[in-house]
Amino acid sequence: MFPLRDDNPTLFASAATVALIGANVAAWVLIQGFGAEPALVRSICELGAIPGELLGNLVPGTEIPLGPGLVCRIDAQPSWITVFSSMFLHGGWFHLLGNMWFLWLFGDNVEDSMGRGRFVIFYLLCGLAAVAAQMASNPDSAIPMVGASGAIGGVMGAYAVLYPKAGVHMLLVLGFYVDRIVVPAWAMLGYWFLLQIVGGLPSLSSEGGGVAFWAHIGGFAAGVVLIFPFRSEQRLAAHRALVARRSWR
Repeated sequence: MFPLRDDNPTLFASAATVALIGANVAAWVLIQGFGAEPALVRSICELGAIPGELLGNLVPGTEIPLGPGLVCRIDAQPSWITVFSSMFLHGGWFHLLGNMWFLWLFGDNVEDSMGRGRFVIFYLLCGLAAVAAQMASNPDSAIPMVGASGAIGGVMGAYAVLYPKAGVHMLLVLGFYVDRIVVPAWAMLGYWFLLQIVGGLPSLSSEGGGVAFWAHIGGFAAGVVLIFPFRSEQRLAAHRALVARRSWR
């Protein structure tokens, strides 16, 4: 299943959401060279967050192979700026496009609930929580972590709390059968979170690249918690009034 759109209006223009999407795309173009080598691997190596390096659990000088003739070298003095830079980097086109679609789909309403400046802070805090969760799940990992998925997971967690009954239009593909269905947000987002748990549990006992499930889990959990101090009751009341007016049309 893949989300296409939601039935959830907004009161204000989603400037912060658009700006965050723009920042991710700019990093993909200007830093990661549209995913071309060697820019892609170099960016992941230099600006990705490596748990074992940040926590001092890897021997300085250790080389991590990332491709033919391409290695990351563990630094004696790691840069903690990577916990931020890693949020704006991606491993490929599908990684980038998928993340930006989810941010666009769910970010506008969450931004609407708190305002632009608060939304950016909320987003970054969820991203930090995601990095922390992934590091805690494997503190000796030498695999660079990149992607906006953890921060976006926080946005999805907040959406689930704020608008659990909002309709989400899903593309359902079962072999040759293709259909469009509408499900409540809590069902779609709960299903997504369950998939992260199922994927994350086996990773606790093994090293490897691929999906950073615990970053998704940590980001989602942070969003569920942080939405309470960040949301504006006045904005939410205005949103409820807007939904009520539309339902009477």
